[in-house]
Amino acid sequence: MPRKIAAGNWKMNGLRADLEQARAIAAGATDGVHAVLCPPATLLAVASDLSGLATGGQTCHPAAKGAHTGDLSAAMLADAGASYCIVGHSERRADHGESDADVAAQARAAHDAGLTAILCIGETLDQREAGDTLAILEAQLNGSLPDGAHAGNTVIAYEPVWAIGTGKVASPDQVAEVHDALRGWIVDVVPDGADMALLYGGSVKASNAAELFALTNVDGALVGGASLTADDFLPIVRALAAA
Repeated sequence: MPRKIAAGNWKMNGLRADLEQARAIAAGATDGVHAVLCPPATLLAVASDLSGLATGGQTCHPAAKGAHTGDLSAAMLADAGASYCIVGHSERRADHGESDADVAAQARAAHDAGLTAILCIGETLDQREAGDTLAILEAQLNGSLPDGAHAGNTVIAYEPVWAIGTGKVASPDQVAEVHDALRGWIVDVVPDGADMALLYGGSVKASNAAELFALTNVDGALVGGASLTADDFLPIVRALAAA
């Protein structure tokens, strides 16, 4: 069975004072759900010391070390206590020009460091309106998934670009169509693909979490803004536990 994962991506948010929210999330974590928090790198080591909470990096450099000013290797994230790393988020693809090949290299680096890669794919509004959603996602998945990926070291997160931070959320039918297709693709290319967790991301909040988690092949969520406070994130964790 796929793991139930509720992952929070704090993006470029969070100062030391905000660790109180991380502590509250850790204290309220529910059995049966892997609660993962991906804070900014400045808070990663401290957040990783909180009992009951797994942590992750928001990206990593594909190289193990070297002259890459400002970058962090996967080994550094692991050394700070992380057990996950987000790769291929649409904001990284757009803002930093990361290609599918770049994402695959980052995921491979995460695997080499013992991290679970949360590999993101998603289509833009123009691509969806053109009817190209499934073709775009399959191409992204094929280009971004490294050799050696399996259910124990990789999680796939579907995040429609048009629904990230916009307040819009894909309809249940849209989410179900994509996640069912994802499961079919993963089963074809990964030996234990039936057990790989598939997360939905895109304006997930307490009010829509239960409906999303009731869908086939939705094993959790990658949450943005609603993960910044325990009051917003813990109801999502509880909804996943009840699904």
